[in-house]
Amino acid sequence: MVRIGIKRCVILIVRRAILIVNTPMSRMVKHADILERFGQRVRELRKQQGYSQEGFAAACGLDRTYIGGIERGERNVALRNIETIAQTLGITLSELMEEL
Repeated sequence: MVRIGIKRCVILIVRRAILIVNTPMSRMVKHADILERFGQRVRELRKQQGYSQEGFAAACGLDRTYIGGIERGERNVALRNIETIAQTLGITLSELMEEL
């Protein structure tokens, strides 16, 4: 992968495909950070309540691999799933988002 910065966009060349990204790399990094912080928060709260990843996923009605992806910051979680996670943990959305 080659990164070439041109003014306010970034051109990524990946496996012979050229992608032009209008979002500055600094904003893309911040986006990843929020996913990682959210995932760490979910993992922390899940463990506090004694859930295994598999048990928590079952209680949420979500796949275990999906929960793992969330906790690793690899998934951009839908709002409905965020609500489901909060409800399963017995907390409000604002409590789930604390310290992010």
